[in-house]
Amino acid sequence: MGTAVSRNLDLSTNEYCQKFVGKEVLSQNDPFWNRFLAFNIAPPITKNDQILLEGKIEPLCQELLRNNLSSGNLSTLIKIFNTRSSELLGATDLDANLFNWQLFNTIFTIRAILKFLTETATEEQLLEHIEANSNGTTLESFIGSLFTIIVDVPVQDSTFGIHLEAVTCLLVLLSVQFHSGLRADNSSVYSITMKGRHIISAPLFVKCLLNNFINQQPFPATYGTGQGHSLVIGLASELWSYLTFSKKNEESDVNEQSEFQRAPLATQSILLLLVLVHNWATLNNPFRLSLFSCLNQDSNPMPPTNENTIFKVDFNSLNITLCKKATADAPTLLLYLLLHRNPAYKIFLLSRLDLEELVIPILRTLYNAPNSHSHHIYMSIIILLILSEDDVFNKSVHQTKLKNIAWYTERQLTEISLGGLLILVIIRTIQYNMLKMRDKFLHTNCLAALANMSSQFRDLHPYVSQRLVSLFETIAKKYQKLQKVLKDSKTVKKLETSVTINEEEAELEQDLNVLEEVLRMVLEILNSTLTSQLTNNPNLIYTLLYNRHIFEAFKDNIVFQDIIYNIEIVIKHFSDMLNTRTQHHEVDASQVLLVIQQGGRHWPKDKLTKFPDLKFKYVEEEQPEEFFIPYVWDLVSHQSILNWSSSSSLSVAVC
Repeated sequence: MGTAVSRNLDLSTNEYCQKFVGKEVLSQNDPFWNRFLAFNIAPPITKNDQILLEGKIEPLCQELLRNNLSSGNLSTLIKIFNTRSSELLGATDLDANLFNWQLFNTIFTIRAILKFLTETATEEQLLEHIEANSNGTTLESFIGSLFTIIVDVPVQDSTFGIHLEAVTCLLVLLSVQFHSGLRADNSSVYSITMKGRHIISAPLFVKCLLNNFINQQPFPATYGTGQGHSLVIGLASELWSYLTFSKKNEESDVNEQSEFQRAPLATQSILLLLVLVHNWATLNNPFRLSLFSCLNQDSNPMPPTNENTIFKVDFNSLNITLCKKATADAPTLLLYLLLHRNPAYKIFLLSRLDLEELVIPILRTLYNAPNSHSHHIYMSIIILLILSEDDVFNKSVHQTKLKNIAWYTERQLTEISLGGLLILVIIRTIQYNMLKMRDKFLHTNCLAALANMSSQFRDLHPYVSQRLVSLFETIAKKYQKLQKVLKDSKTVKKLETSVTINEEEAELEQDLNVLEEVLRMVLEILNSTLTSQLTNNPNLIYTLLYNRHIFEAFKDNIVFQDIIYNIEIVIKHFSDMLNTRTQHHEVDASQVLLVIQQGGRHWPKDKLTKFPDLKFKYVEEEQPEEFFIPYVWDLVSHQSILNWSSSSSLSVAVC
């Protein structure tokens, strides 16, 4: 989108603007409002547009801030909106165009003012301005009106803008948490949102937000065209008239558009849902409970319990949209919530035969880790970990064959299983984390996902087998190097007759312990595959034989001795077999592989020591709000066009 305002209007000289922000008390029935709200505007659809608009109206908002507590004009404007919004469902086709136009102008004006107030005033001051010269229920009535629009008014071209502003208004109000960093249970705005009279419609409200996300509706052709002007000739004042932003060249690359520009209502709806659901301060959060208990529309009749929170939605349509958007942060977070906390959705997803439609976009996110938010990487891995808890999933990914994975550029993959691709990308993520992020929890979750799947590894591609063994080799070299550094450091200490362990040594010890854990986990993954699927993985055995020297240094290490024993047995068994059959002539790789395949058919199952099955289950950390709430507001800041100027204190105080 362009950023040039097409007309250099000075709103500060407009008589209607001056009257609204001035000291005069304007009654709800004053004819002034019809003229004040009769303007045409092409609403901002980029952050730059929003910045330009805010620059235009800031002097007016400052003046309103000075006078509103005595005039109460903001409260009056909100009451006008509440009244008109209640009439929206009753508007006839003949007057709907005019009615919707003015209602949109009303809510757009309120949103612009509320955004200014949430950024410049405390929540207490915000409430004083909203309730000025009123009976103290204006905010609750306003939030109730927004809920009514979202739940009861159909999304059509003529109501699209009203829906978009209703969702955005709620995001703006809830941003008091972002700006203050206060706990939500100390917020009046959150208290009203979570406990007001409108809360009875919470399940339908969540359903509507999900449907908005599913539908991915673009801007209607009529959005921002000021269609009301032609109907009200003589009414439309010069107030903001033709304050428009230049249109984007239609031939421009569509990929330059943000998610908001492609599907604004879908983008704002999923962000609002995430904000509401990630509120731990309110016990029995109705939005959270509704999302976690919703059912597929094709499921059996509603269960008798929790009827106040359960609703039905089309899981198939939701899944299609999540698959299409799985490379984006907000949809990934929604998918995580559904998989982790909604049993019905998890069962639905794991029963599908086209899981590659979801898994491949997640793998692409991990593959492009340098270009992704660290939290997005983490959530993508967690989703794979949750999926890997299911044995049917672990088996089916190796039965799903893929061809020509063009985005995987390290090596041409003409044909590989989904399971093989999954292993490759997780290994790459581990290596990226070792170099860049150094996040122990990311390591742990990556390895846990591989461990869960390891007993079902089948027909591993030669390159996948190579990368598995190379992962051990890479970490082993780091481990051995660190061991030497620590040993040399202690030797120097001994010569200096010093017994003090400095911070550097303590850090080396800690790093060495982490590497020991990782190395042992990789060995356990290899061991699990060999004990469960040896005959189905000749390429892995071939790779182990070719790289047998890597394991030599660890045979006598007490940390790894027990787990490496099985690997050594496999290596020795097939080495002896190859020596016996090939001692009189040279053989190539294909012949070696053939010997391994033949020998595997007669492999005695009791030859290896049985270890406990590797089974890991994802569990949220204590106080998950410390991770999720700042993350959600970061998504809102970047993916909506609200362009908040102040930094938040959420890293200090959240909930």
